[in-house]
Amino acid sequence: MTAALPWPLAYTVSGDDCAASVPLGYAAPLAEAVRHLAELGYHGVEVQVRESGAHAAEALARTVEAAGLQVLGIGTGPVAAQDRLTLTDPSPDVRRHALSRLSGAARLAGALGVPVTLGQTRGTFLPGLEDVQRAWAERAVRQLAEEAADHGSRLLLEPQSRANTSLWHTPEEALAVVGSLDAPAGLVLDTHHLDAEGVDAVRAVADHARVTGCLQLAAPGTRGPLATGDQRLPALLTALRSGGFTGWLTLEHTQDGDSRAAAARSRAALTTAAAGPT
Repeated sequence: MTAALPWPLAYTVSGDDCAASVPLGYAAPLAEAVRHLAELGYHGVEVQVRESGAHAAEALARTVEAAGLQVLGIGTGPVAAQDRLTLTDPSPDVRRHALSRLSGAARLAGALGVPVTLGQTRGTFLPGLEDVQRAWAERAVRQLAEEAADHGSRLLLEPQSRANTSLWHTPEEALAVVGSLDAPAGLVLDTHHLDAEGVDAVRAVADHARVTGCLQLAAPGTRGPLATGDQRLPALLTALRSGGFTGWLTLEHTQDGDSRAAAARSRAALTTAAAGPT
């Protein structure tokens, strides 16, 4: 961290178990990605996993720490994006498989001492099945939160746009779920998804900073790398500070064909905004 940016700064990367690099993360094998990100001044990574469990924790930590970085969180997007497994699939076998994968990720996160996040793997509704699918998802999320807590992790639920999932699109909707759980849990806020749902990102951060474990950032409109001079960045950082945010920041955006350049551009934009007027 720096005086101007007091929270750990992470970049999205793909775990070695992923079938391909995730499109919103560094497009390189994990060992190469963390080496480059360390050279660029990042503090850590948010690792997206597909089927890893606790057995993978030692190797993952060794790879990341060899570059001088930390694993700050475990993401689960590839469970749905790469294998089409969701908690609301009409097939009981698919739902069980999805929850098994997510539970493995929670155990991995616990072994590393970091939170596990849940986004699009909760799935989408089919006509006529909405009520029962919602019940399936709510039951699975309760189980996942308990699994995470039992293994020393914490579930972070991400409000996402309707293009990704049928469930919990706003911070308030996600908080209602978090409040119903018998295990510790919090939020991930993503500026892209907030924008897509017409939610003012600065206001959402200000209102929910204390319960937010991670803020994911991308350029408005394009979901690309951040740009120096983006007038929303200082307001977001002020909202984090005034709201008592104690989590980490993740750059999660498209790569524009060059991950190293994208990562450098986003870090420069964010640290410039944090430093204030010159």
